[in-house]
Amino acid sequence: MQNLETERLILRPWQHDDAPRLLDILSRIEVMKWLGDGPPKLMKDLEEAHERIDKYAERSVEPPRGIWAIEPKAGGEPRGTALLVTLPDAEDGEVEIGWHLHPDSWGHGYATEAASAVLAHGFAAGLPEILAVTHLGNRPSQRVCRRIGMRPQGVVEKWYDGPSELFRITAEEWAAGQHP
Repeated sequence: MQNLETERLILRPWQHDDAPRLLDILSRIEVMKWLGDGPPKLMKDLEEAHERIDKYAERSVEPPRGIWAIEPKAGGEPRGTALLVTLPDAEDGEVEIGWHLHPDSWGHGYATEAASAVLAHGFAAGLPEILAVTHLGNRPSQRVCRRIGMRPQGVVEKWYDGPSELFRITAEEWAAGQHP
């Protein structure tokens, strides 16, 4: 999997040395309430973090897809995760962008910066469009979607249990737009 870089960040594969930080992020209700279907499933221990890191690697073998740790170039532990993956039960190989950060890293522009790099990476590799699917009440992620040029497509009940807010951007829109 290819590392991606921005002005302030390196997006790189999660490593087993990062397991304590991943556990810290994914054991928090304020993060997990926005991820996945059904009630939030909090990560319980380091063993689960190591298993998740292995799953991330497995889901990152088909470029341009990947699941990256968001690490500041200035140093320090990962701030969170950026991802570009095929949606669950995708009918036409639809690809989703996503991100989640530790609460100590909210409000610094890391999600927007990382997501812009992931979009650029996906479109450079030839993806025709990229989607984002958020929980209906996840206003912070919806603002990131808009900042990176994604357009709201309304509420859908596809890919995940229950309704979600869908955002979309095409390669042509990305190429024509102004990006952070």
